[in-house]
Amino acid sequence: MERNQVLIPQAELARQREFEEKIRRMFEGREAHPVACVDTFGCQQNVADGQKLMGMLRECGFTFTSEAGEADLVILNTCAIREHAEQRVFGNLGALTHSKRENPEQVICLCGCMAQEERVSRRVKESYRHVDLVFGPQALWKFPELLWQVYETKKRVFSVDDEHGTIAEGIPVVRERGVKAWVSIMYGCNNFCSYCIVPYVRGRERSRDPECVLREVRELVEAGYKDITLLGQNVNSYGNDLHIGYDFSDLLSDIDKIPGDYLIRFMSSHPKDATYKLFDTMARCPHVAKQLHLPVQSGNDRVLREMNRRYTREQYLDLVRYAKEKMPGLVLTSDIIIGFPGETEEEAMDTVSLVEEVGYDALFTFIYSPRPGTKAAAMPDPAPRSEKQKWFDKLCQAQNAISASLHAAYIGKTLRVLVDGRSDDGDYPLAGRTEGNRLVRLKGDEDLMGQFINVKITDSNTWALYGQAE
Repeated sequence: MERNQVLIPQAELARQREFEEKIRRMFEGREAHPVACVDTFGCQQNVADGQKLMGMLRECGFTFTSEAGEADLVILNTCAIREHAEQRVFGNLGALTHSKRENPEQVICLCGCMAQEERVSRRVKESYRHVDLVFGPQALWKFPELLWQVYETKKRVFSVDDEHGTIAEGIPVVRERGVKAWVSIMYGCNNFCSYCIVPYVRGRERSRDPECVLREVRELVEAGYKDITLLGQNVNSYGNDLHIGYDFSDLLSDIDKIPGDYLIRFMSSHPKDATYKLFDTMARCPHVAKQLHLPVQSGNDRVLREMNRRYTREQYLDLVRYAKEKMPGLVLTSDIIIGFPGETEEEAMDTVSLVEEVGYDALFTFIYSPRPGTKAAAMPDPAPRSEKQKWFDKLCQAQNAISASLHAAYIGKTLRVLVDGRSDDGDYPLAGRTEGNRLVRLKGDEDLMGQFINVKITDSNTWALYGQAE
């Protein structure tokens, strides 16, 4: 697509600000103070989208609550990656019939990736009559207009057309208070992994202008954010659609030039597009965390082909070897799917052997969940769930042993840690993250919150490090 088809004109965005003002005046006329509940499911990209929704709602005059029963507007911002998340959403939608009954004026909205799926929007239209507004990721930028239509017409509004993806700069954002922030640098996906619904619901890849990204990161650093994560379905594809000879490594290099005490992370990073140049850039740039999330999904070449991942086990291992050579002490994590359709026990054990060979610091592991509309959902899948569970348990057993060993090696060392929250452990009341994004529970005073400090590591387990502020 041409860039003029992707970028939303400023005049259209200004028009959305007019709808925000209409909604604000409507509630002022009613002498009401509207309250919204925004419940976000899924990935960090959804979190970033949720912050934009809250930004637009704030401009409409809303304040916020975490209790649906207290809200004039309830938004479920959804994820379509796994079946479990989908069932949770439908369960929550069903439960909202009670709050709607108690407050008939309450507006209920379903948005995000699930909403963009035709089968989901049809089910909501037919079976969840209390839902007033449904829209997908492509329509997020015009949320104020859609919400106004609900208020003005008193009718249900659906905006789930199969339209191409866009980029809208300048949408207001409400960020969580603290030291962490998310910055979307691109949207959509061109990869069409056979198990994944994302390309169908988020559209094709489109990159934000580098200057817009740099401006946003600079503003975040100046505002005191210290841990900033760059987001994209495949950040390694950043810039391909800009046609200016500028790639993700170049963006990292330019961000690194912004002065300040902060760390830059990124996800997700597709192995097929990861390059030596990227790892060289990470190694060279002091603001870029020496942490890499590089999803492998499987350690078997046949399964990787069926997944349409477009790399081999050996190609993946070559990337890992080079990254570790350039960045000693690199913290490496990954995603893995066990029980892909047609996978055998031997092939699943190839994945376990890859995990043992790489020595990941941590994994995000899943038993395959079919997503309607994807190629994998139509593949024969003879292995029973009980058998897949056994393979999964072996994978987790192997990774837990590796994680425990790697964490134990930190005992006695002093690490630089960003204190970013409170712990649920009474003996270690504070929580923080190392440069490698390892969780640290620590002893120290509350005034350490939001600071980089040195922590002496005194203990560990499979999932966390424990220490004392020095």
